[in-house]
Amino acid sequence: MRRTAVLPRTPRGPAVPALALVTALVLAGCTGSDDGDSGGSGSAGGSDEPAAAGAVTVAPDATRTLVPDTDPVAAAVSTSRALYESSDVAVVAGSGDADAELLGAVAAVGLGVPLLLGSDAPADALGTELDRLGVQTVLAVGDDAGDLLPGGSDVEVVAVPADAGALEEATGLDLAEPTTVPDAERATAVAGLAPDALPVLTAEAPPAPATPSDAPADGTETEASETEAAESESFESEASETGSAEPTGELPEVQRPEPLEDVVVLASGGAQSLAGIATARAAGAEVLLTGGVADPRGSAEVVERLAAEPTVLVLGADLAGAPGIDWKLDAAATGTQLPGGGQLLFPEHTLIALYGIPGSGALGLLGEQDLPASIARAQQYADEYRPLVDNTVVPTFEIIATVASASAGPDNNYSAEQDVETLRPWVEQAGAAGLYVVLDLQPGRTDFLTQAKQYESLLELPYVGLALDPEWRLGPNEVHLVQIGQVGIDEVNQVVTWLADLVQENDLPQKLLVLHQFQVRMIVDRERLDTSRDELAILVHVDGQGSQPAKQSTWEVLHRDAPQPLYWGWKNFIDEDVPMISPQETIETVQPTPELVTYQ
Repeated sequence: MRRTAVLPRTPRGPAVPALALVTALVLAGCTGSDDGDSGGSGSAGGSDEPAAAGAVTVAPDATRTLVPDTDPVAAAVSTSRALYESSDVAVVAGSGDADAELLGAVAAVGLGVPLLLGSDAPADALGTELDRLGVQTVLAVGDDAGDLLPGGSDVEVVAVPADAGALEEATGLDLAEPTTVPDAERATAVAGLAPDALPVLTAEAPPAPATPSDAPADGTETEASETEAAESESFESEASETGSAEPTGELPEVQRPEPLEDVVVLASGGAQSLAGIATARAAGAEVLLTGGVADPRGSAEVVERLAAEPTVLVLGADLAGAPGIDWKLDAAATGTQLPGGGQLLFPEHTLIALYGIPGSGALGLLGEQDLPASIARAQQYADEYRPLVDNTVVPTFEIIATVASASAGPDNNYSAEQDVETLRPWVEQAGAAGLYVVLDLQPGRTDFLTQAKQYESLLELPYVGLALDPEWRLGPNEVHLVQIGQVGIDEVNQVVTWLADLVQENDLPQKLLVLHQFQVRMIVDRERLDTSRDELAILVHVDGQGSQPAKQSTWEVLHRDAPQPLYWGWKNFIDEDVPMISPQETIETVQPTPELVTYQ
């Protein structure tokens, strides 16, 4: 059983209830203590010579620690509290000052000390953390960073502007050439910092205001621009003469702490996490970003790394505070990946499927050849799509597990259920070859959930999804090919709940649930579809046949007022479409681009 700790959100402002403060202090104790018994190292000793300033890192006691702060200042404090027992030196930058935060991150990683943030709001959180760390010297990066420190503090402040030369002079760090970082890539740039290779990170400048094309004829705008330029040159000259780019104060020599080599910090890469990411890199922890997705299952790299069972700190409200983060981490820690990588189906993958039943070509391409040839054919169809899309194309089988029957059969349900062990070789060998597999249900007069449970042992495999085909869901007195079936949404939602629970209970990757539909009436009250369970990727498969205008019309109608989130599938009929479109036409003309394309 993995132990998860949730660090209390760091309070901002003076009005903190006494009980909340006591709780925060108690929980903070799991990240280190003042007596140094935690096992962290990095402080310099010796009584004859002045000791260098140092820091002591400490791995969280819990195997997982969640830092769900929404505020950047609080998130920076919480990360420092989780990974540092003490530090004689800390870096402070103004929250929201992009250049100061980026250079502060460089300084923190280079020195091996925490990066904290200051703001105009009450500075209780910052001051409390400086006291807890035992900070004696603050390196304040940015023009106003020193003014953001709490009043009454006796720490020495070394103030530097957001200038690479001044930072080098104050710290003794050897910095490389400047690198301009776009807003969306700041977290990535900081996550890649290492003490032996420190670039100068600078924020991308905002675009200059557009020059109006209808400038006044009297030239007043030109005169104003010339005045502004002269004032700018005068300011730059004055700054150079007064030496404003030089640091104030002297930073002591800093001895780096022992790195936290088996600690992984996960973050989505949001702006509120940047300082925490810098602190993690300063402490020697590995930082993995989920690419803006608030789900650790979406990254193949994260899944692979968590399988090694490191100590994990999850940083940022969007990730640490995401619903179901515990079971998502459990699933990622299995290391099991979907065909094509990761544990989320979309938008990372496009599935290209052969539809049918093993042993019979009457119902689709899948049964026109034996198993090895079917795998090869699915791979061939998938290959035709690889140059057409940017994501990973995955060959797929959609196997009809229960077949609509013209006769009632011994169970009187007008559905012929295939034996699980008969299907197993097709399912398992397809999975071993890197295919995804979907089991399709045509239930007749029984219900979808009853039939789905018959294939539970196959659905427990990580690469197997489920499809419900309402065309073949009959009422009590109906028969196939006389009526087109339909299903009520409550029956569908029963399957959603059961299948999602199966995923969570077995720590499985996200599972595909396909709903076949070519008429609005086929799924009654579809607007009430339960799309809240992100254990599943729910996809509506628009599987009508005929002329392309008619198919496109059906596609457009079924998209109207569709619940969200929902994914979409398209079917190409070899013989029935007039005409069947090519892979390139499928991608170019079917919009939005389908996540699943099936061939029958």
